[in-house]
Amino acid sequence: MTSLEHIRNFSIVAHIDHGKSTLADRLIQVTGGLSDREMKEQVLDSMELERERGITIKANTVRLEYAAQDGETYILNLIDTPGHVDFSYEVSRSLSACEGALLVVDASQGVEAQTLANVYQAIDVDLELVPVLNKIDLPAAEPDRVRAQIEDVIGIDASDAVEISAKTGLGVPEVLEAIVKRLPAPGGNRDAPLKALLVDSWYDAYLGVVVLVRVIDGELRKGQKIRMMGTAASYTIDQVGVSTPKKTPVASLGPGEIGYITASIKQVADTKVGDTITEERRPAAEALSGFKPSVPVVFCGIFPVDAADFEDLREAMGRLRLNDASFEFEMETSAALGFGFRCGFLGLLHLEIIRERLEREFNIDLITTAPSVVYHIHSTDGAMVELHNPADMPDPVKVSHIDEPWIKATIMTPDEHLGSILKLCEERRGIQVELTYAGARAMLVYELPLNEVVFDFYDRLKSISKGYASFDYQMLDYRTDNLVKMQILVNDEPVDALSVIVHRDKAEYRGRAMCEKLKELIPRHLFKIPVQAALGGRIIARETIAALRKDVTAKCYGGDATRKRKLLEKQKEGKKKMRQFGRVEIPQEAFINALKMDG
Repeated sequence: MTSLEHIRNFSIVAHIDHGKSTLADRLIQVTGGLSDREMKEQVLDSMELERERGITIKANTVRLEYAAQDGETYILNLIDTPGHVDFSYEVSRSLSACEGALLVVDASQGVEAQTLANVYQAIDVDLELVPVLNKIDLPAAEPDRVRAQIEDVIGIDASDAVEISAKTGLGVPEVLEAIVKRLPAPGGNRDAPLKALLVDSWYDAYLGVVVLVRVIDGELRKGQKIRMMGTAASYTIDQVGVSTPKKTPVASLGPGEIGYITASIKQVADTKVGDTITEERRPAAEALSGFKPSVPVVFCGIFPVDAADFEDLREAMGRLRLNDASFEFEMETSAALGFGFRCGFLGLLHLEIIRERLEREFNIDLITTAPSVVYHIHSTDGAMVELHNPADMPDPVKVSHIDEPWIKATIMTPDEHLGSILKLCEERRGIQVELTYAGARAMLVYELPLNEVVFDFYDRLKSISKGYASFDYQMLDYRTDNLVKMQILVNDEPVDALSVIVHRDKAEYRGRAMCEKLKELIPRHLFKIPVQAALGGRIIARETIAALRKDVTAKCYGGDATRKRKLLEKQKEGKKKMRQFGRVEIPQEAFINALKMDG
């Protein structure tokens, strides 16, 4: 039984690629959590996708034992958190289980946009911060400049920041000492009724649902009957353990400790993240304040390429949903793509990761439609509906106005790329809020409509800044604008899967781009096919796909020219009739490529 004074719960917050997972590896190695033979890089990034992309997607925990210089042995619980803005939900729940955090900043690159976002989350939940300057061994490292920058931009004292190199292990013992000396111990009462925070849950084929918990008061033991206060589901605990990072069963978990429990839980839906676990016989008076539920901001349709995979896709999504509480889906059908799902995500990277996990872990070929955001449609009778799919837009006559979501974007960039980034933001209907400097880097704050960002804003930003700009955003509010639904007509038939909502000023440009693209993608038929973009009844752009022509005059030789003309006239009549009754087959590649709008 460990006394509360000897426990430290902390997490590491940093921008992407500033060395969070590498520092976690060194801490595990120095404290002997794994032997050198068992070590591999990024131990806590267990998902194949995380290792490949070099980013952390799921939060992970590990319990380390550390013999400090004062002769005492401490238990350190490290919660590894993602750095990406799309996984800020994971970050918020990891931070609420800690008392302190290491703020890791790259000594050569300095403070970046997501360093700020994650630090503010840590400050919101009153965590004690210890600044750590990483990559000190690089020739480009400028620790003094970065110290000053931390004080200027974030506003916390960085005079005693620990200088380390997580790659070589330099300075890691000093980090451990700083954790023990400068971070507070958890509070809690072992004799009070059980109160534990459900930090995460995932599905294991052998154990059922595994639940990661942080005990606040009371004690968790094997054989104890527990109840989830949010879902009112009751279970008997089969196993209590900690991750060192190997799963190690223990007799009990007391206040301030972080570990996992299994209780033959079949439904991940019963283990809602942020819920409070208490004892069935002696429940806690009130639940802990949970996390605010995540709100999806980007929606897109996901359809199986082969319609026979629909049931497998449904099951795969259900299983992923267990593991990722911020992913939402509901069934939808489309005339062009058949049965599929309308899915909600926290951002574009989140969408990409989920799609890749579905394809990889469940072996299903997928089609994703263009991402769209949630619009508020105000009808003339005063009602308001949320619109997730542009194809469901009501009749324009009944719509009084449309509100779209806006975000506040923070962009940090080296000075030489500032001009082109300002231009990009202006093109996307951005409103500049402020422009400040931290050393040679400019910090831009813009208000932007989210639908201008979800397409390819991030890619464009990275390409014009040669990869040096960093970008972070948060939701602001809904604002009314001049938005219209643009439909694409192929052979005078509207194609639902290609409808988009655009700003009226941009409609003609977008419509022309779509038509030109479809002209290349749709194969030629025996008759002429018009491809048109329309706003309501008004056509704003048109391209024509030429007909394939059979040479009907081949068997004509000699004689009068009227013989040829007669055959050609006959062919023309036939084509006219064909166009009336002909169906245009649009191949699925055409849908996928048309929806990938470039530039």
